[in-house]
Amino acid sequence: MVSTDCLAGPLLEILLCHPALTCVFLLAFLAAVRWYIRDSYKVEGFSQKHVFITGCDSGFGNLLARQLDRKGFHVIAACLTEKGAADLGAAASPRLKTLLLDVTDGSSIRKAVEFVSREVSERGLWGLVNNAGRSIPIGPTEWMQLEDFKKVLDVNLIGVVDVTLHFLPLLKKARGRVVNVASILGRLSLTGGGYCLSKWGVEAFSDSLRRDMQHFGIKVSIIEPGFFKTNVTRLDLIDADLKRLWTRLPQEVKDSYGATYFNDYVKAQDFSMGILCSPDISKVTRCMEHALTAQFPRTRYAAGWDAKLFWIPLSYLPTFVSDFVVNVLLPSPKDKRNV
Repeated sequence: MVSTDCLAGPLLEILLCHPALTCVFLLAFLAAVRWYIRDSYKVEGFSQKHVFITGCDSGFGNLLARQLDRKGFHVIAACLTEKGAADLGAAASPRLKTLLLDVTDGSSIRKAVEFVSREVSERGLWGLVNNAGRSIPIGPTEWMQLEDFKKVLDVNLIGVVDVTLHFLPLLKKARGRVVNVASILGRLSLTGGGYCLSKWGVEAFSDSLRRDMQHFGIKVSIIEPGFFKTNVTRLDLIDADLKRLWTRLPQEVKDSYGATYFNDYVKAQDFSMGILCSPDISKVTRCMEHALTAQFPRTRYAAGWDAKLFWIPLSYLPTFVSDFVVNVLLPSPKDKRNV
């Protein structure tokens, strides 16, 4: 084993012999230290701040709502179902408020704005977390119909835009934060359907929003989770919907993929998701919390080892590399003729 002395000696000699290199090294080191210290600064007065979170029935939104509630925030948690709202309310302090919200319904959004306006009064809204989302239908593009895309886009993208636009006046009052949940699939499209498309859209919308609203003191952060075990990645739901897509295909299309393709696709997908999906969703909610509590929130947060070490680096490599990875993960159709 090589000792640290053996390594330190040549490195020190190189730095001493090259003053310019030494300056670059020191500047990089000081910049890293400054970033680390700056990243740790927190805002004050959690107990005076209101945060509105969508998609709190389960998963990231549910855990974040309870997390912020424990820290003293006034959390207003939006759930899609009455059961989700009741369960969350029972697990939190009386300070946490719940309401029902369908982000695809304009009247539901307006009712939520009225409720939140009464709660925050003149203080305004400190945080908006756009977390509500869905993944299915997801699968090979040829299996989709236009309505399949719309179902996902209406929640994951149009819903984010609509909710944000409605809440901007309250956010401007507090010079608050917007936290939008995208995905590593907003950097790298791995499959067909509306999910990847919607998350690319969230990335673009968030960048535009950040640049437009910085003049009013509003900070916008994007959360880019890798693969985690939530309802969005529930394999029983994904597999059942894939079967629905496969069943309705014309026989000619099925024949082009081959009789075993559907089963091979499901097995490959289940195997990959089983390896990649982390059960520790707090890795995501800690990023969300930092975006809401840091004096200097980051523009983007990569959550999960797979996002940081694999998917996001992969997104910067030439396209043929990511294409190769997808081809390794998923089976090929029987009929691969180039038309």
